[in-house]
Amino acid sequence: MSDEGQPEVELFVKAGSDGQSIGNCPFSQRLFMVLWLKGVTFNVTTVDMKRKPDILKDLAPGAQPPFLLYGREVKTDTNKIEEFLEEHLCPPKYPRLAARNPESNTAGMDVFSKFSAYIKNSNPGMNDNLEKGLLKALKKLDDYLSSPLPDEIDENSADDVTTSSRPFLDGQELTLADCNLLPKLHIIKVVCLKYRSFSIPRTLVSLWRYLDAAYARRSSPPPVRVITKYTSPTLLS
Repeated sequence: MSDEGQPEVELFVKAGSDGQSIGNCPFSQRLFMVLWLKGVTFNVTTVDMKRKPDILKDLAPGAQPPFLLYGREVKTDTNKIEEFLEEHLCPPKYPRLAARNPESNTAGMDVFSKFSAYIKNSNPGMNDNLEKGLLKALKKLDDYLSSPLPDEIDENSADDVTTSSRPFLDGQELTLADCNLLPKLHIIKVVCLKYRSFSIPRTLVSLWRYLDAAYARRSSPPPVRVITKYTSPTLLS
């Protein structure tokens, strides 16, 4: 057991190209963000998929990282892990992370698929159209971020609020919606620049406000102890 009787939490993620560091899997980063925002102490074990370690067969047969070891319980589905953490790491000790506005959960949902089509394309003649598709999806996300949420509109005020100034998808704080979207946006930002010389346009002001706020938040994390280790843990008996 960890501090104050909390079961030990261990997140298994795909390793990077060096076989040790945390890789760029958006699903692994999504769960890492959830645990980080919850403020829980947790361990991270990176799994080198090139070596097909026995830990996958022993601990989570048939599963691919990310998966979670919560005490002696193994959880293998990303969505179900997120639901499990929201249910078990709850107030008063841990914050709720669910978005208040349902639309925040679907904002930007098509961006990563448009990116994948663009970056995996091997026909140069199709690049322009695929890039336009990605830009359209990014613009749609920018529109959502620039549109005021209900709690930003004061019906008793004489001033009309037409543009949102919120830093994150659902308001002033990061939520599960951000945990899902931000790792994908970071991958898009880095990979598109490297392989397509494409940068997210600065004209998408609200989207850049969002990214800048997220990077600033990441640079000043809460006092959470995260241990990264590369050896196999003690397996379930």
